[in-house]
Amino acid sequence: MARTTRRAVLQGTAASPLLMAAGAAAGAKVQGENVYTRLGVKPLINGMGTVTVLGGSLMPPEVIAAMDEAAKYFVDLPDLQKKAGKRIAEMLNVPGAVVTGGAASGITVATVACMARGDHKKLQQLPDTTGIPSEVIQQKAHRSGYEHQMTLVGAKIVPVETWEDVEKAIGPKTAMLFFMNKDDSKGKIKRAEWVEIGKKYNIPTFMDAAADVPPKERLWQYVQMGFDLVAFSGGKGLLGPQSAGILVGRADLTEAGLPGLSPAGGIGRGMKVGKEEIVGMVAALERFLRVDHEAERQMLSRRVSEMTEMLKGIKGAEMREETPEVANERPHFVMEWDEAKIKVKVRDVMKQLREGEPPIAISGRGPGKLMVSVWLMQGDQHKIVARRLNEIFRSA
Repeated sequence: MARTTRRAVLQGTAASPLLMAAGAAAGAKVQGENVYTRLGVKPLINGMGTVTVLGGSLMPPEVIAAMDEAAKYFVDLPDLQKKAGKRIAEMLNVPGAVVTGGAASGITVATVACMARGDHKKLQQLPDTTGIPSEVIQQKAHRSGYEHQMTLVGAKIVPVETWEDVEKAIGPKTAMLFFMNKDDSKGKIKRAEWVEIGKKYNIPTFMDAAADVPPKERLWQYVQMGFDLVAFSGGKGLLGPQSAGILVGRADLTEAGLPGLSPAGGIGRGMKVGKEEIVGMVAALERFLRVDHEAERQMLSRRVSEMTEMLKGIKGAEMREETPEVANERPHFVMEWDEAKIKVKVRDVMKQLREGEPPIAISGRGPGKLMVSVWLMQGDQHKIVARRLNEIFRSA
């Protein structure tokens, strides 16, 4: 492993949640009065990662500054969408891009694009799909709960398992082939094969890659692989606005997706992206492409090591670093134990952490296994988590 200098770390994590200045991160304080406590909501330490239920991520100062500046002017929103999409496409070296209201919004926009192909009459007709290709083929192993983002515009999900199933399902009504990237290992048809089928039958392929950055190469490599449309969340690894995301891919399809967004009337009116979020998304991408992600990864790995050192005295428990293969692909702290020997269950650990002071949210991974993301923690919050875990296991 390359030696990490202080300068490299500072450059690599500048404006990231790891070294965010106290003034810029005031909204992320766990203790003391703030805008949340005045509403009766208690801030917590995020040990789960870039999950929507906790607010996604924290925006760096340059993103906040860009959104603040954007809030001071009126602009033609459709023009802003097109110019921002062009800028993003240039940055990522992809044919087309559009800012969406998040990855889930990206699913809907992609579905609208593939069904109506920019035809105004068809757009106004949705969700009535009479005479419009409206079937979306999806592997059963890729069902995720996000199917509503497609069915709300009138699409019908066609479940499949094998290549043969897909070929039987494809017909005049087929509009799109849906692929959930984080479930690639679960399905029988892998990424490259999914693209191959789409190309063979001239059916657009869509990938949900919401939480799949970093590494930054993911932003363009799936399009280069052949996927026609790929959706990313803006408020996860990109550290952009939680209510924004990007849809990248074929220029004709990203263009066809624009009427599926507000301020267009009809089916896309609810897919609203404000001028502040559009500008914030561009700023977040500009920053993300500058960051030294390897230096950041090494810093997170050291946090995991420090937690392991603090908890090594707990007999019968195993601690290690683990990095998910895809989605939140950053070093995590993992702890495993035999619940029959150490009399404490994962759900009880999670409950005690969540109800303590300050509240801490972590993830359970089955009996006797918990996972802590140190990615979005600030300062020494990882040490607070380790101390609390130590107290819980010592008492058990």
